[in-house]
Amino acid sequence: MLLLVGFTLLCFCCWASFYFILCFFNAHRSDEWNCRLVTLVHGMVAVCITAYIGYVDGPWPFSEPGTKNTPLQISALVISLGYFIFDMAWCLYFRTEGRVMLAHHTMTILGIIITLWLGESGIESCAVLFGSEITNPLLQTRWFLKQTGRYETPLGDAVDVLFVLLFVVMRIFVGGTMLYCELISPKPLFLIKCGGVAMYALSWAFMVDIVGFVIRRGKRWHQERDQRLKVSFVGKATISM
Repeated sequence: MLLLVGFTLLCFCCWASFYFILCFFNAHRSDEWNCRLVTLVHGMVAVCITAYIGYVDGPWPFSEPGTKNTPLQISALVISLGYFIFDMAWCLYFRTEGRVMLAHHTMTILGIIITLWLGESGIESCAVLFGSEITNPLLQTRWFLKQTGRYETPLGDAVDVLFVLLFVVMRIFVGGTMLYCELISPKPLFLIKCGGVAMYALSWAFMVDIVGFVIRRGKRWHQERDQRLKVSFVGKATISM
């Protein structure tokens, strides 16, 4: 266990060092810009490693939950644990995130720690990490587009649509299926099952915010379409006169 603590601290230092290096070479950008670059890199790294674990290395999380942790699963969880500790500290220091995101980070950190401590259910934790982080690149791209004034473009619309679809499919439908498999299996411990329920409930908390966003975005698109039709109609009427 001491070895895991040491590697976690090492990963934390690596993510923090990466952030400070970005701040040094990217000084004209804000602290949040550089932190989101770190978040983007972690998201891509986490998705690649956990995808390999789930689809290639195994076991399959839907049919074999509650199995002993493998060295690759432990490595993936330690890397992400170091990142989430860094990001949690950053968010608390700069006070940029709301309660739902802080709850997400807290539950993720506790979930990874418990999984490493118990020495089992690493495949479920990696699957949850994959489902949580697969939407991350789109979320960060959306923020970067806003900062560079390119959000109100077809690219911004495409990113929003892809983000919502991917979130609903992965976090709600696939996540719900995996939670069901977790709950009916006799292998995972009760504590792990409770953690799965909590993470899925948190996904629905995010889903409520996303539904509100979709409604607002849909109204704006509708207003813009009506405005374009109105301008087009006025233009044609002027030409005919």
